[in-house]
Amino acid sequence: MKPSKKSKKEIALLREGGKILSDTLRILAEKSQEAVNSELSTKTLDEIARAEIAKRKAEPSFLNYAADGENGFPGAVCISLNNEIVHGVPSEKRFIKEGDLLKLDLGIKYKGLFTDSAITVSIGKVSELAQRISDVTKKSLEIGLEQIYHGSCVGNFGNAVENYVTSTKFHIVRGLVGHGVGYEVHEAPQIPSYGKPGKGVRFEEGMVIALEPMVNELSSEISLAPDGFTFETQEGGLSAHFEHTMAVTKNGFELLTK
Repeated sequence: MKPSKKSKKEIALLREGGKILSDTLRILAEKSQEAVNSELSTKTLDEIARAEIAKRKAEPSFLNYAADGENGFPGAVCISLNNEIVHGVPSEKRFIKEGDLLKLDLGIKYKGLFTDSAITVSIGKVSELAQRISDVTKKSLEIGLEQIYHGSCVGNFGNAVENYVTSTKFHIVRGLVGHGVGYEVHEAPQIPSYGKPGKGVRFEEGMVIALEPMVNELSSEISLAPDGFTFETQEGGLSAHFEHTMAVTKNGFELLTK
């Protein structure tokens, strides 16, 4: 399917939705630090997200979302800890604690349009390794963004991200990818965080994309947990994840979830 392009009016609405999304993630990141001194379940964070989103007259786009058309995701936020990569299910029995590497992945539907973003949060004092993999993942996205402009291509982005991550001795997740977004939660094109320069779909002004490097400590291999939603590192090492939604412009891009 050919990637869609959004109008200036639609991008303006996506900008508003992206602000709601990023504000909500900031609130969740701040709230999550309370786990250092008191009990905080991942379910509680999910409930906070739902309330904040509703307050802003938006909807959580992941809630009941079913990529396979059958099993809807039971939370508003994907909340993943430590060796979990993405799509962790909020639970009243799962508690955040100091030293955890917390991944928050959130999608918003606002006035009929979708945005998507993710952050990795260090809970209190974390290990040097945990902080390093988080910093590397965030930096890899920043490096990849330099390849986003009208006329560039998917392979340019992926190659830049992969080269940087490989140089740090960490590993890019290859089984999960970024994607187009806007009219749907997931749209064409698929955008891996690896690739070859000059290859793949060309970025065009007006395209809206969600880029999301996921980086593993020990290898690129992933496993699906028994809950049918959560992806984990196969060897049990740490993982980190950052994501932004952006609009491709004539000379670069506009970050919509800043």
